[in-house]
Order: sequence, then C-alpha cells, then structure tokens
Amino acid sequence: MTDHNGSQPQDQRLLIRGLHVAPAGKHEAEILQGIDLSIGQGEVHAIMGPNGSGKTTLAYALMGHPAYDVTGGEVLWKGRDVLALSPDKRARLGMFLAFQYPTAIPGLSVASFIRSALNAKLQGVDKTADVDPTDPMKGGISMRDFRNRLREKMARLRMDEAFATRYVNEGFSGGEKKRLEMLQMAVLEPEMAILDETDSGLDIDALRIVAEGVNAMLNPNLGVLLITHYQRLLNYIQPDVVHVLAQGRIVRSGGKDLAVRLEEEGYGPILREAGLETNVSDEALAVPKAPGEDEGGELAAARPTAGVAG
Repeated sequence: MTDHNGSQPQDQRLLIRGLHVAPAGKHEAEILQGIDLSIGQGEVHAIMGPNGSGKTTLAYALMGHPAYDVTGGEVLWKGRDVLALSPDKRARLGMFLAFQYPTAIPGLSVASFIRSALNAKLQGVDKTADVDPTDPMKGGISMRDFRNRLREKMARLRMDEAFATRYVNEGFSGGEKKRLEMLQMAVLEPEMAILDETDSGLDIDALRIVAEGVNAMLNPNLGVLLITHYQRLLNYIQPDVVHVLAQGRIVRSGGKDLAVRLEEEGYGPILREAGLETNVSDEALAVPKAPGEDEGGELAAARPTAGVAG
C-alpha cells in the first residue's frame, strides 16, 4: 500500500484532473464541475454523496458511456489519455466497471459471455495480432484453461458451478446480479475497478457475500473506486480514503471517520461547511438506514473480523 500524495509512479495511478461532464447534447446542464482524484493501484477510494450528486455520472464518464460528454479536464491511466479511447479500449487497458443495474442478456450463457470478454481483453488496447477471438488458431485462452480459471474464481467467490450455464442476469436476484459482476471482475483481473453502488438493493446477507468477493480480489495491483450511498458497505470493505461528492464536485476527503460522521449527521452539515446551499431539510440529506441496521447505523448481523484473504 502506498500513501496518497502521488508518490506512486503516475502510470500506476488513475489521474482525474478538472473533470467536467454534462449529459450528451446538453452541455448547459453540467453535472460534474471539476473533479480531481488520484487513485493508485493497491488503494481503495470510496465516494459517497447524496442522490443526484453525480456519483454514477463519474463512473460512466470514466468508462466512456455515450450518454455523457466530457466538457473539460483530463483522465490519465498507464500514461494513456483515457478520454481519447473507446469504452472497449479502456477495458482492454485494465479498467473495469461494475454496474449498479446490470442488464440481462437472454440466450447468452455466463461462461460464453465472460470468455468472450477475457479474449477481447487479451488482445490488448492496441489489439495484438497474436490474439484474435475470431480465429480458431489465435482465439486466446483455450477452453480447458478457461474452464479451470472460471472454476477457480467461482470457488473463491463461493459460487455454484451451475451459475456459469445460466443466461446473463436473466431471472437473477439482485444479489446474483452483483455476484456476477464480481465474477467478471475476478476472471478479467482489472487493475482499476470502478464499483457503482454495488451494494444497491442488497439485503445484509447478499451485501456481505458481495463485499467478501471484493475483499478476495484486493491486491497491490488493483485500485478500486468504490461508489456508495451507504456507510454500511464500508463496514466490510475498508477504504483508504473517503471522498464526499456533492453538487458536482468533491467537497471533503478523509478517512473512515468521515464515513462514520456522515452516518451520524447526514450530508447537511458537511455541505454547509463547504459553503453549499441546501434547499432541503437535514432529514432529506441524511444517509438513509438500510433494512437490518440498528439505530446507531451498525449492521444488526455480526460483522466479519477480517476480509477474505486476497
């Protein structure tokens, strides 16, 4: 683990400087108004903020979602201009996005989906001629090696092997959809993962399983940008830095104690300290409690004493 002052080489850090983002074709309705972040490999950064603050916009903009236009700033990763790359090239460069609301793909099995994604990633950002998924002789990872890899990752995530034969997200529960996102992440082995409200819609048991999956993958080569609305996820995944995003910009950064303060006081006081007007009451700005949490904001279920080994 490194410190967070940029001592890590720049090509090992995701550098976001002065990022401005607006809806595609509606640049006057700017959502992100100058985001500055530096996230290194081996670090976990959590972004918290009220609904509508721009958290998902940040995740989508970083991965090149066509619904958003970057109107200013830069994003650098591995010495490359991320904003000049298509979404698939960003993924080939080792970036990964776990969706808040994953899409179902009827007729496509989980195994086929992940193998196709892995072979595409093996081509590299500049598509080396050594790997061509359309060529039987250069098709990337062999079926046998892929099966072994998939089984190993599923065992690590404590998933039934029958999961691989199901169609992608078709008929999946909320927890199963998020576990599939974790399985993709485990197989693809990205170096910078963006997790967009992975805890959204999960009960406590599903939350614990997903968090253990994330903890199982943490390693010195993986940087994580963890976007969440609830402090509860941070009871399981320990962040190195917590950032508060409000009204399109980072208004406060700190340690885990910052997330605890948000749980106790809501976002209102911090927004006012940042000089931001709040047009709603403190109650509306408070961090909502999830089912199963007690009055102190703690999870009623017993928390694990440590994450799963990576």
